[in-house]
Amino acid sequence: MGAFILRRLIQAIIVMVSVAFIAFLLFQYVGDPVLMMLGQDATPEQIQQLRVDLGLDQPFFVQFWHFLVNAAQGEFGLSLRQGAKVSRLLGERFPATFELAVVAAALALLVGIPMGVYAALKRGTFISQVFMTASLLGVSLPTFLIGILLILIFSVWLGWLPSFGRGETVQFGWWSSGLFTVNGWTHMILPAITLAIFQLTLIMRLVRAEMLEVLRTDYIKFARARGLTDRAIYFGHALKNTLVPVMTITGLQLGGLIAFAIITETVFQWPGMGLLFIQAVTFADVPVMAAYLCLIALIFVVINLVVDMLYAVVDPRLRVARASGH
Repeated sequence: MGAFILRRLIQAIIVMVSVAFIAFLLFQYVGDPVLMMLGQDATPEQIQQLRVDLGLDQPFFVQFWHFLVNAAQGEFGLSLRQGAKVSRLLGERFPATFELAVVAAALALLVGIPMGVYAALKRGTFISQVFMTASLLGVSLPTFLIGILLILIFSVWLGWLPSFGRGETVQFGWWSSGLFTVNGWTHMILPAITLAIFQLTLIMRLVRAEMLEVLRTDYIKFARARGLTDRAIYFGHALKNTLVPVMTITGLQLGGLIAFAIITETVFQWPGMGLLFIQAVTFADVPVMAAYLCLIALIFVVINLVVDMLYAVVDPRLRVARASGH
């Protein structure tokens, strides 16, 4: 297990350095930060002096090395739009995005897995067909359209839920949370459902397909021959083996929820990192864009490492393979 973790850490470092290089290229090809900071009326002397102060007069790889060192410390300079430290801006927005992604992922798992199991065990029934039809709609409809429809129905027509913002939050040091107030939960419901629907339908269809595949295997037939109950077969054997690919998808989708919550946050004006990134793109705020790219890559790398380690817990065959060196 130690060698496996070491290999994964080396791979993670290579990935992060590659992503950092791509992020650094944004500084070279997406506008001139000096002109953005000083404006078009700046004199050549002011422009040259700021280039020296920012280290932009140094060779390319020297600049990249300084960028790597600063990025490893969580420093990406100042936002060109707001004039504040990028690390502070992301730190303020990260709790909102993280909580939204976690609630959406939990909703997708708690609803998607039971629906997938039911659709596999009761295939051909009316409810199973309804689930499959609904899953096609969930996969096909774009996220922004789902969000707009939910706002129209539950905010405009019925007036049950707020249509924008995060609501009332509670501060725990630097972390702000809306999960401890009723107002925060009312603001959370619509964006969480919007973000979860695609993941929910994906998990449901994956669980159904894997469950049907597992139920056709020989060891399930042997379990039936031994006289085990349907409950023991379905939930003690079949579902457990179904969860390995589900864990892979869920882990990656959690990173995807954080990375691609941009549309949902824009529709609901949710004050998270996605909305900050959209504003940065509009203004060509390169330090924020580069920091967001590196942070999302780090989240994906960490989640992949955790998922790989959880494999051995769920599937003992992987522990045997790693112990034998394969």
